[in-house]
Amino acid sequence: MTTVAAIDCGTNSIRLLILRAAQGDIVELAREVRLARLGQGVDATGEFHPDALARADAIFEEYAGIIGRHGVTDVRFVATSAARDVSNRETSEALVRGRLGVEVDVISGDEEALLSPRGVLSGVHADTPALVFDIGGGSTELI
Repeated sequence: MTTVAAIDCGTNSIRLLILRAAQGDIVELAREVRLARLGQGVDATGEFHPDALARADAIFEEYAGIIGRHGVTDVRFVATSAARDVSNRETSEALVRGRLGVEVDVISGDEEALLSPRGVLSGVHADTPALVFDIGGGSTELI
């Protein structure tokens, strides 16, 4: 039995998904979304605002508890647009390491565009071709 967690840290929201694979089935254990508004002031200052970092840290702490309760064995933490653009990224990465004990994977816009439709289409049946809109706080993709 394997239990994994994925955390998607975007410009506005931080999402958590926990899945368990057991006996050939994949079971969703948790799906959470919290608004951190990490992009607050980034365009004006080029940095994460201290208030935004405090909101994110509280979410990381909450998610660490949820991850611990579900016995997660592997966590992937992905950061997108806002983290690509700031000069103080190391501050947020230190919060993640401190709360969750994992490294931050800041993905490119191209990788974000590849992962978005996979995530959307994995939970629904859609005839192909399909158009996926990923409307974020710092970027928008049509895939």
